[in-house]
Order: sequence, then structure tokens, then C-alpha cells
Amino acid sequence: MSKKVEFHGSDLEKIAEYYHIPKKEIIKFGANVNPLGLSDTVKQALLTNLDIISSYPDRNYTSLKQAISRYCNCSPENVAVGNGSTELISLLISQRSAKQAFVLGPTYSEYERELSLTGGLLSYYNLKESDLFILDTEDFIRSFPAGTDLVIICNPNNPTSSAVCREDMERIVRFCRERKIFVMIDETYVEFAPNVAQITAVPLTGYYDNLMVIRGVSKFFAAPGLRFGYGITSNREFLSMLLTHQNPWSLNSIGAFAGELMLQDTEYIQRTRALINGERDRLCRKLEKLDTFKVYQPYANFILLCVMKEGVSSYDVFEAAVKEKMMIRDCSSFQSLDGEFVRFCIMKPEDNERLMEVFRRI
Repeated sequence: MSKKVEFHGSDLEKIAEYYHIPKKEIIKFGANVNPLGLSDTVKQALLTNLDIISSYPDRNYTSLKQAISRYCNCSPENVAVGNGSTELISLLISQRSAKQAFVLGPTYSEYERELSLTGGLLSYYNLKESDLFILDTEDFIRSFPAGTDLVIICNPNNPTSSAVCREDMERIVRFCRERKIFVMIDETYVEFAPNVAQITAVPLTGYYDNLMVIRGVSKFFAAPGLRFGYGITSNREFLSMLLTHQNPWSLNSIGAFAGELMLQDTEYIQRTRALINGERDRLCRKLEKLDTFKVYQPYANFILLCVMKEGVSSYDVFEAAVKEKMMIRDCSSFQSLDGEFVRFCIMKPEDNERLMEVFRRI
């Protein structure tokens, strides 16, 4: 087997240097970003409104919160905006100051990094490959460590692309409310789901005050550099505390302006969903015919594969793709994901076909 070098989904420069491939020629199957790129409508609006950078944004982001309210069908009074979902995740974790956090894994490593700064204990409940990474809700609830005061769930989850339906999520949130446990739900990928209404927990925020749903525009709206995220909670006391500790004007004028436009760009939203839904179904059908991989039902814009061919590692698959200028994700760095797994996001059909050809040759 090849000597393993660890890369993450955003390590484009590192990969380009290591493999001596021009960065601009690498197709980013590891980044999980909408392949359509930034909306043309948003681009044109930005070009003609760049002078807004000469003014401070509205400190309360009133118009933006109203746009989020319409997009998510929630009260604008329940909305917080921030410098990407990362800032809101950090603020939530720091302000909850959990003594015992319980995280659904394997998942995004940033949760663990932020929790480590609060000095509390951290436990994982790991999705099982034997269950096809589908959550056993009752077993999850039974597994809560004594003293749990914060639960973190990424839904749909990264890297498994599995999802918890709203009915099961409500059981979890209700159980947590009875025990005064706060729930953070990261919905970074929910807009890619085949049926968003079946997955999103935003409607639950109207009935339960022990949760916050966090989203961003990095992935679905292809705007990671904009650094715009938002959170939704009906816990006004917690929301007030979070805003008190947030830096003023955390989101800049460009982010507030472009973010509002993105959420109203229905044509772009529909094109994105049509592309991802169609390609996800098509690719899964093709992958299921290959003995080399086991495919798991995906709800996000990426697909997790288990390498089933003897003598072939996840790194071998990663390297075979990158040598063809396609960067997928070797999932061996995800904690508790035992076995040989790779993850790739859905790109444009012609690029997806190039990657499928690599998979067929393995």
C-alpha cells in the first residue's frame, strides 16, 4: 500500500504542492460545496453595490433576519446571525459551558475543539456501520451519560450523510427538555436533503426552547468566503446572552447584503436541488453495481463509501483520484470511523463521470 499522508477536505494547497498539480486544475470533490458556484444574481448585485462596504451594517440586522424568517418560516425574533456558522457554534458552546457534552459521531471535529476550550467532559455516541449509520434513537437516548447538559447533532451528518428524521429528532429534544439538556443541531447540509421538511428541526424551535438550529451559506450557496451563518432558537434568555457576548457587527455589510439576496434566489435554489437530487440518485445506482464499494443512503450532497476490495485502502482510492486531478476525502481521520472509507461530494455530471471512471478501475 502507498505511504499515507493525511489531508482534509479544505487542504487544496497542500495537495497541489504534494502532488505537483496546479491548484486551479483540481476538482474539489472533498469540499462539499455546491458545484454551481455563486449565484449569478448575487454576483451582479455585488458588483453594482460594492459601495455598501463604506457603511456599517445595521447593528440588529433587521432586514436580514426578516429574510431568514421568511426562508425558514420562523420568527425573526428567534434569529441570530454571525460570522459563519462556526462563530455561532463557538458562541453556543462557550455560553452553555457544558459540564458533560454528548456528541453524535463520527462527525465534524470543530465541535470537539470548541468543547475542549470550555473544560467540560465530552462523550461520543457513534453511529454503527452495522446499522448502515442510521441512528437507533432509543439506544441513543438510553446512552446519555449521567449529568449530560449539552447534546450536539449534525443533521444530515458529516461524513456519513445519514440523517435523523424530524419525528425522531423531536423525541430526542423532548427527552432532553425533560432533563434540562440543551440541544445544538447543525443543519449545514439540510437544504441538500431530498425532502428538507422531513429532516429540518426548525419547526421544533417554535415548541421547544431547549434547542438551537444553526445553518450557514458556505455549502448550499457556495459562499464559504462570505462567512455568513445564522441560528434559530426560541430561548430568548439564551439568545440574549449569546448576543451580549458576540462582537458587534460580527457580520460585515457585504455578508449581510449578499446573504439576504441568496435566501430569496428561488431560481438558484431550485436549480441546485434539481442537480443534487438527480445526480445523487444516479450515482448511487451506479455505485451499487460496483463490488469494490459499499454505498450508504445519502441525505446530504456527499456520499460515503466503504472500500470492500481486499488490499485496497481508503488512501489508495484517494490517491487514485487525486492523480487524475480529483480531490476526494480519505475518511481515516474521522474519529471512530473504523474501516476503509472515502467521501466525495456531488459535482457537475461530467466531473462525476470522471470520478466514476476512477472508481470502476480500482
